[in-house]
Amino acid sequence: MTLLERTGLTRFNPAQGGARGMKIIATGSLVVMAGVFLLANTLDDAYPAWGFVKAFAEAAMVGGLADWFAVTALFRHPLGLPIPHTAIIPRNKDRIGDTLAQFLRENFLTPSVVARRMRGADVAGAIGRFLTDPPGEGRLRQGASSLIASILEALDQERLGGMVKGAIAGRMKAMEVSPLLGKSLDAAITEDRHVPVLDAVINWASRTLDANEDLIRGMVHDKSGWVVRFTGLDARVADGIIDGLRRLTVELATDVNHPLRAKAEDSLAALAWDLQYDEAVRSKVESAKQDIIANKAFGDWIDGLWEKTRAGLLKSARDPDATMAGRFGEAVRALGATLQEDARLKATINQFARRAMVGAVATYGAGIVTLVSETIRGWDARTVTGRLENAVGRDLQYIRINGTLVGGLVGLVIHSVEMVA
Repeated sequence: MTLLERTGLTRFNPAQGGARGMKIIATGSLVVMAGVFLLANTLDDAYPAWGFVKAFAEAAMVGGLADWFAVTALFRHPLGLPIPHTAIIPRNKDRIGDTLAQFLRENFLTPSVVARRMRGADVAGAIGRFLTDPPGEGRLRQGASSLIASILEALDQERLGGMVKGAIAGRMKAMEVSPLLGKSLDAAITEDRHVPVLDAVINWASRTLDANEDLIRGMVHDKSGWVVRFTGLDARVADGIIDGLRRLTVELATDVNHPLRAKAEDSLAALAWDLQYDEAVRSKVESAKQDIIANKAFGDWIDGLWEKTRAGLLKSARDPDATMAGRFGEAVRALGATLQEDARLKATINQFARRAMVGAVATYGAGIVTLVSETIRGWDARTVTGRLENAVGRDLQYIRINGTLVGGLVGLVIHSVEMVA
C-alpha cells in the first residue's frame, strides 16, 4: 500500500468528488428539513401558518429518508443492519455480470447484429478521408505512428526478416522468368524501345575502338611474319582494320536502316520468341535463375533490401510529417482519393470489412462474453460497488434531493386539503 493510500489522500477522482459533493448536499437538505420541522413544531400552536411549513418539512424528511434508504440499499446495508433485500449489487454481483455479458451477446456480439450494423458502414470512405486529409498534429496520427514504430521494433527481427526474405526467395523460385523476359523484350521491340539500347552498344563499341588502337596495332604486329614487319605492311594492315571498324561504327550510328542493325533486330526478335516458346532456352534461363538464387551474393542482396525497407518503414513511422510531405505522402493521398471515388473498390473493401467483422464476432464473440462475465465474477464485492457508485452516485444523490423536495410538496398539498376540508 502506498503512502497516499495509508493516509487516505488517494488521487482525486472527478466522478468520485462530484458524487461526494452531491451526497453532502442531499444529506444537508435532509438535515435542514429536520431543523425546519423542529422549529415549525414549536411555532405551530402560536402561529397556524407555520403548520404549512411543518407539513412540508415533515413530508420532505419522509421522502428524503425513503430515497436515502433506497439509494443506500443498492450498494450496502443501511446503517450496517442486515435488512432483507438490501446491499443488492454486492449480493448479486455474479448475476449482474452474467446479465451484462448476455446483454452484450444479444445486442452487440452476434453475427446477425454485427452484419446489420455494418451494412451501412462506409469503412473504405472513412479510410479514404483519413488518408486524403490526415489530422495535422492530432494524437490519433502521432499515436498510430508510435504504435507502428513500436510494433516494428518489438518484432523478432531475425524471424521476421527470415520470413520476408524467405517469401521473396520463394516467390522468385516459383516464378518462371523466361516468358516474362521474352514478353518484355517483344514489347520493347514493338515500341522501338530497343533502339536506344542498340545506339548505346554502337557508341560503346566506337569508344572502345578509340581507346584500344594500340592494342589492335600490337596484335597485328605480333601476328605478322618478319617479312611483313620488315616492309612495314603490318602498320598499313592495322590502319586498314581500324579505319574499317571506325567507318562501320559511324555507319551503324547514322544509318538506322543499316543491314547489321536489321540483323541485330532480327536476332533480338528471335531471342524474344525463344524465351517465350523454346523449351531448351526456357530451361537454360530457369537453371541460370536457380543458380543466381542459390548464390551467396543474392542472399546478401536480399538481406540488404530487407534492412533498407525496415529502416525506411521505421523512419516513416517515427516522422509521419516528413513522410506525408514527400512522394509517399502524395501516393497515400492519391490512394485516399481513389478509395472515395472508385465505387467498385469501395464496395469491395466495405464488403471485406463486413465479412471480417462478422467472422471475428462469430469466432471470438463467445470468448469476449465469457471474458466479461468472468472478469466481473473475479472482482470482489467492494470493487464492484465502488466502481458503480462512482459512475452513477452523482445522479443517485439527485434522486435523494428530488425525493426531499417532492415529498415536501406532497405534504404541503395534503395539509392544504386538510385545512380546506
